[in-house]
Amino acid sequence: MKLRKPLWLALAMIPAMILSSCSLGATPVPTQDPGAIQTEAVSIVLTQVSMQQTQTAMAIPPTQAPTNTPYPTMTLALMPTFAPVGGTTTPFAFNTQQPGLTPLASPFATVGIVSTVTTKNGCNDGTFIGEDGAALVDWAELKPEKEYAHSWSILNAGTCTWDEGYAFALMKDFSSSEISWNKTAVVISKDPAEFTAPQHSQTFVVKFTTPKKAGKYEAYWKLRDDAGNYFGPQVWIRFEIK
Repeated sequence: MKLRKPLWLALAMIPAMILSSCSLGATPVPTQDPGAIQTEAVSIVLTQVSMQQTQTAMAIPPTQAPTNTPYPTMTLALMPTFAPVGGTTTPFAFNTQQPGLTPLASPFATVGIVSTVTTKNGCNDGTFIGEDGAALVDWAELKPEKEYAHSWSILNAGTCTWDEGYAFALMKDFSSSEISWNKTAVVISKDPAEFTAPQHSQTFVVKFTTPKKAGKYEAYWKLRDDAGNYFGPQVWIRFEIK
């Protein structure tokens, strides 16, 4: 009985000896450092993130940086500056005659208004009231070599009395010379009955003989003071001979 027990132990040790003999001469498994393992893992993650960012950047098309383009500057046109005439900024009144000056009469009046163009000269002025005669209508057809009469009534709109020397005169430079007049001026005499005070009116009558030749004729009349200065309304006759 003492002999069997050692034999049983010997038989049990045989497999262990065989396994031990198989591992003889083998390289032992190295022991890894946990810190090194973490370092290697972090390096791998950073490398992957870098590669992903590079791929994303390559996928996005490049954008051109905006440039600041200045807008064109608007230039305002300056209004021309005119120097005052005679060194003064006071405008001249239209159609107002200066004392002592003879106004230039114009034969052309405003269309549609009978006997217009009122001109004041100093204290003298006049306003047209009405007219009467064969040539009442402009370009009336009259007979040749026939005598006609025409009249105009004018109000004294000034402050001076129309007395001796004042006249209602024909403006020859603007009138047809072919018309024959019994007088080219209706002159106020010394008789006070012929004077015209301010805000009173007077009627001036003229007589004329029409030309023989066919055509259109016209004549212009205007008041004139005793110094030869024209003033008041400019009136006319216009007719035609056929």
